Amino acid sequence: MRNYLIIGASLVALAAPLQAQDSDDAAAEAPKISSDPFADFRPEETEITVTATGTRIEIEDTGQAVTVIGEQEIRSIQGADLTRVLERVPGLAVSRDGGVGAVTNVGLRGAEGEQLLVLIDGVRVADPASPGGGFDFGNLLTSNLAKIEVLRGSNSTIWGSDAIGGVIVASTRAESGLQASAEYGSRDTATGAVSGGIGGDRGFLGASASYYRTDGFSQAANGTEADGFEQWTAGGQGRLYLSPSFEIFARGRWAEGDLDLDGYQPDFSFGDTEDTQHTQQYSGSAGAIYDTGPLFVSAAYSFADTERVNRDAAGEPTFSSDGHSDRVEVRGEWRPIGPLLVNFGAENEWEAFRTLFEPERQTTRIFGAYTQVGIEMGPLAAHAGVRLDDHARFGSETSFGGDISYALTRDLRLRASVGEGFKAPTLYQLFSDYGNPALQPERSTSYDIGLIHGDRSLTRSRFYGALTAFRRDARDQIEFVSCFSAERPGFCDERPNGFYANTDRARAQGVEVELGARPSDRVTTRAAYAYVDTENRTAGSANQGNVLARRPQHALTLSADWRTPLNDFTIGGDVRMVSDSFENAANTTPLEGYALASVRASLPFGERFELFGRVENLFDTDYQTAAGYGTPGRSAYIGARARF
Repeated sequence: MRNYLIIGASLVALAAPLQAQDSDDAAAEAPKISSDPFADFRPEETEITVTATGTRIEIEDTGQAVTVIGEQEIRSIQGADLTRVLERVPGLAVSRDGGVGAVTNVGLRGAEGEQLLVLIDGVRVADPASPGGGFDFGNLLTSNLAKIEVLRGSNSTIWGSDAIGGVIVASTRAESGLQASAEYGSRDTATGAVSGGIGGDRGFLGASASYYRTDGFSQAANGTEADGFEQWTAGGQGRLYLSPSFEIFARGRWAEGDLDLDGYQPDFSFGDTEDTQHTQQYSGSAGAIYDTGPLFVSAAYSFADTERVNRDAAGEPTFSSDGHSDRVEVRGEWRPIGPLLVNFGAENEWEAFRTLFEPERQTTRIFGAYTQVGIEMGPLAAHAGVRLDDHARFGSETSFGGDISYALTRDLRLRASVGEGFKAPTLYQLFSDYGNPALQPERSTSYDIGLIHGDRSLTRSRFYGALTAFRRDARDQIEFVSCFSAERPGFCDERPNGFYANTDRARAQGVEVELGARPSDRVTTRAAYAYVDTENRTAGSANQGNVLARRPQHALTLSADWRTPLNDFTIGGDVRMVSDSFENAANTTPLEGYALASVRASLPFGERFELFGRVENLFDTDYQTAAGYGTPGRSAYIGARARF
C-alpha cells in the first residue's frame, strides 16, 4: 500500500516541479471589457450534455451533477476497456465477473446496476430479457467512442423508467476524415479500430468498425483454464440537411461476441468449465430534426435487440434469450421569450422477450410525456418539471424534478437538484417462472447540493473543483424471494423455486469530490473521490441495517499527464484505490479493498501518427470486484494510431 500512496501523492503533486520546465507558460489573458452586464458570468467555452434535459444544454445551466469525458481524454487513457474510463467519475462503482467481455455492472451513488439508464447514440439499449433489465457494460468497448456523459441522481422526469441511479450516454465518433488504431499486448490481446466520415453543406455520412480479442485468464479465481473473449462491432450514421432548419438522420450499431464462461460444477463448486456465451446486439434509430433557434424538435423511431445463447462443452444450448424494444419519441425545446424555455417530450415503448425456458413471447408497453419549464438569465438557471407514465401492466406513475444553478462569481457556481426516479418491473420479473404480475415499480427520490469552480475540461481555467453532497432514498425495490425461507405459502404454491416481490428499501448518501489542475500547458492532473454510505432499510428483514452488496464506501482515482518538451512525448499514470465491501446482502462474504496503479506513454510523429503504450496493474496486485471471479495481473500493451 505504501507504493500506491507514494505514487498517488506524486501524481497530485506532479504539477509543481514540472511547471518550471514548461517554456510555453504564459499569464492568463485579462478579461475583456464588455457592455453586457452578465458577461462575467458567461464562460468562453462550455461543455454540452443531453443528460439533464433530453436536449443539448450547457453544463453551467443545469443544477444536476454531470460529468463529461471527451474523446481526447478517452484516447489518453488508452485501451478498449471502458471501465478504466468510467472510474474517473466520482460515485461510480464497477464490478465484473471476470475479464473484458464478462458481465460488467456499473452503479451510481450506491444504486443497483440495473437502476441505470444507458443510451448509445441516443438509443436506449437495456436488455428486456435479462432478469433486472439492465445493460451489460461488458459488451461496450471504447474503440470508437467519442464522448461519455454521466448524470448522477434520479431523473425520471426527463427519461422515464430506469433513471433511478442516473443516466449514461455514450456517443460514437462522427467526424470527417479517417482514423485508425491498432494495439497488441498481454494474453495475446489484439484490438483494431477504424472510423471515417465525409461531410459538407448537404450532410454527413460516417461509419466505424472495431475488433477485439484476448486469450484472457480464468474467469473463476480458482481456475486454471484461460477464458477468452472476441468481439466485432460496426456502426454508421448519416445526416441530410434539407434546409437550414430541417434535417433527417439515421444511425445504426451492431456488436457480436463470443465469451468463454466458468460456472458451477455438479458438486455445486465454482470452477473451470468449457461453457461459452454468444451475444449479438443491434440497435438503430431514424428521424428528423427541426431547429429554428427558438424552437427545436426531434422526432425518431428507434429499436434495440439483444440475443444470447449459452452452450455447454458439447455445444448444446443451456440458456438462450432474446430481448427487443421499439420506441417512438418526440423531444423538444421552446424558448418563447427572453430567458424562458420549455422542454417537452412524449414517447411510447414496446418491449418483448423470450427465453429457452419461457418460449412464449411476452410483451408490454409504456407511454410517457413530460414538460419542464426553465429560466436561464445571467448567473441564474433553474428548471422544474413533471412527467406522467402509463404502463400496460401496473398503471400510471408521476415523477417530479427540479434543479438550480447560480454563478456566485465568473468561475464559482452553486448548484442543487431534486429528482424522482422509477423503474418498471422487467418482463422477466413479471412473466418468467419466478415472475409476479402484481409487481409495482421501484421508486426513488434523490437530492444533491454542491459547489463547482471552473470547468472539468480545463479549457477556460487552470483549476477545476467540485464538491457535492447527495442522498437517495429508494423504496419498493424488487428482490428475489426464496421459497425455502419465505413466509408466503400461497405464492410459493405457484412458484416453488421462488419469486420476485417489492420488499426492499434502501438509502445511499455521501460526498463526491472532483479536482482538476492544468498549472501549465503541458501538465494535467485529476482526482475523483466519493464517500458512499449505503444502508438496507427494509423493515423486518434479516439484512436491515447492513450495507448494500458490492458498494465500497471509499473510491479514489488519481491521474496525471505530462507532455514533455521532447517532441511532445507524453507520460502519465493512474492510481485507483477502493475500500473494503461485501459480496452479499447478509454482509457475510467480504471483498477486500485494493489499489491499482498504471503508467502510460505516447509519442506523436507530426499531426497524423502516434505510438503509445501502457502497463496496467503495475504491481501485479491480487484483487476481486466480485467474489470468486478472477482479475487480470500485470499487463503491458503497445499500439499505434493514425489520422488522415
